[in-house]
Amino acid sequence: MTHLRACQRLLLVLSSCVLNTVFLNPSMKAQDLQCLNEEEKVSANFYSALQRRAMAAMDQRDQAFEELKTSELIAARQTELKEFMIRQLGGFPERTPLNSRTVKTLQGDGFRIECVVFESRPNHHVTANLYVPEGPGPFPGVVVSSGHSRTAKTAEYNQRFALMMVSQKIAALCFDPIGQGERSQVLDAEHEPEHVGTTTEHSLMGVGSILVGRNTATYRIWDAMRAIDYMVSRPEVDPAKIGFTGCSGGGTLTSYVMALDDRVACAAPACYLTTFRRLIETLGPQDAEQNIFGQLEFGMDQTDYVVMRAPRPTLISSTTQDFFDIRGSWENFRQAKRIYGRLGFPERVDLVEIEGQHGVQPQNLATIAHWMNRWLRQVDQPVAIASLTTRAPEELLCLESGQVLTLPGEKSVFDLNAEIAAGLAEERKQFVASVDPTELRNRIREVASIRPAAEIQPPQWEDRGRLSRDGYHIDKLILKCDSGRIIPGLTWHPVAPSDEAYLFLHDGGKAAGQADIEKIVGSGYAVVSVDLCGQGETTTIKPDKLLTDWKTFFLAYLLGDSIVGQRTEDALAAADFVAYYQKDRSSPRKVHLVAVGQTGIVALHAAALHPEMFASVTLRQTPKDWASVVGDPHASGQLEAVIHGVLKSWDLPDLVRLAGQDKVRFED
Repeated sequence: MTHLRACQRLLLVLSSCVLNTVFLNPSMKAQDLQCLNEEEKVSANFYSALQRRAMAAMDQRDQAFEELKTSELIAARQTELKEFMIRQLGGFPERTPLNSRTVKTLQGDGFRIECVVFESRPNHHVTANLYVPEGPGPFPGVVVSSGHSRTAKTAEYNQRFALMMVSQKIAALCFDPIGQGERSQVLDAEHEPEHVGTTTEHSLMGVGSILVGRNTATYRIWDAMRAIDYMVSRPEVDPAKIGFTGCSGGGTLTSYVMALDDRVACAAPACYLTTFRRLIETLGPQDAEQNIFGQLEFGMDQTDYVVMRAPRPTLISSTTQDFFDIRGSWENFRQAKRIYGRLGFPERVDLVEIEGQHGVQPQNLATIAHWMNRWLRQVDQPVAIASLTTRAPEELLCLESGQVLTLPGEKSVFDLNAEIAAGLAEERKQFVASVDPTELRNRIREVASIRPAAEIQPPQWEDRGRLSRDGYHIDKLILKCDSGRIIPGLTWHPVAPSDEAYLFLHDGGKAAGQADIEKIVGSGYAVVSVDLCGQGETTTIKPDKLLTDWKTFFLAYLLGDSIVGQRTEDALAAADFVAYYQKDRSSPRKVHLVAVGQTGIVALHAAALHPEMFASVTLRQTPKDWASVVGDPHASGQLEAVIHGVLKSWDLPDLVRLAGQDKVRFED
């Protein structure tokens, strides 16, 4: 009788929140399951909330910038920014022998092109073209970094960079970045790049890099620094006169390297530099290497890439119709100009804006050549727009196979990350063994940006109507969290539910996995499904099959936050509702947690932090560990569910132990 009364009470309780009833056909439309009005959707949008946080961080950064009034304060800030950036990148390895070789030489009009191969790390090869002017050297040397073109160093615009430099008696080194040209890191069975989009490949590399506390940028920057090493090793090049330039993704890399490597005497990043404020207002964050973990929270804007190298000569090359907002380019330049002026060298920073779309227009290129001449050759004369004859890409290849991964013993970025992960495994094992569960949970909260339980208040709820179906009904509701977030939810009720209940989480949000939910309801249990932040009604972004909702992920990443951490707080709020709705806080009902897909990682964190809240945890199509994900070039759909540097402290099996191994079951 007691159990029957409990079931009847739960039925009455869960049914009491109904105001309206709507009868539906067996197939429900997505809009039938929506809980938010249009105004609420705007305020609940997770990406918009992150945008507001980013703007507040940029406001604080701009206020701090205004305090840089003296050369001493500027120097201190430069050091602080540089140390922060290197730390967030995970540091760099030791310089090992380049083992460089020239595989062939092509003769041009007044110059030669050497096709060269060198190792930026042992068994990690870089392919490049070195353009050397005829005549007595040594010459200044300019490293050219490619944008996101599949053909990389052989792309016409990159060839034109090098041809323009060599026409000015400046040696130029055009190299292939990882994931491009002859350096694709993911090949198919025919040894062809598996992914057409180079940014896709970069972001897939980013998954494992982030897990081990690195970044795709870490590898790109190190390759660029080793390219400088190669350049200065050549007797034809003056090591004191090194320049760096590149367009788009090459402009990003130029910005990074010119900020971190003091050997870059003259720099000209093209079609990239704006401000994060303008970027986030327009395009939003870009692919993996264009976001440094926590840099907005720390107060590092794109302007700071220029500020960090002041007062060394820097030219910002822009186009009027670029998707990297031109207003931001001018704001960037103005801040940089003020810093250079305070240091007494305002003439050493400039901006060129030429009418046109994204890309280096002929006058942009001529102005970049003028800039390099001025500061590397002390020749301050305008450079005319030139007609430059490029070569067929296949002429400039360095390897017969066309891909470095075909070389014996070659290590991809996935392999390098896997080696780091293997090294972290022992460190992690020792850490986990040395702390008690409370300390480990505190570390999890700290790294994943999850608030302590004592700081979180139970959510408030509001009813949003009822939908009736054959054999059960669905109540719509919203949960209002003390974080300010709104969680739309659905409660699925059988006619006579058990006193226990289920919380159902799915990558697709509250309306996904209906067949699975109906099976649970058919077994006599009430089920609550919710939209975690960035899911369902809380987003307008359609997730990418390979990269998930990468824009939202990287905006949180820039803020030093994790999607997993934020969603874990949402999951715990939903679990609190299921456990305590009209129940005494001393006697919660049993909650069974089911999660499908990458959201299972969120569920596992929730259960590890609060095992007392869950009677069981069932995970479907969820990775069993992160360590195996790191080195897998085909581990798609993972980005949204990774945490920066997490493998230093815990892996998913450690969460299983905290949650209770007898409670957790993996399926499929």
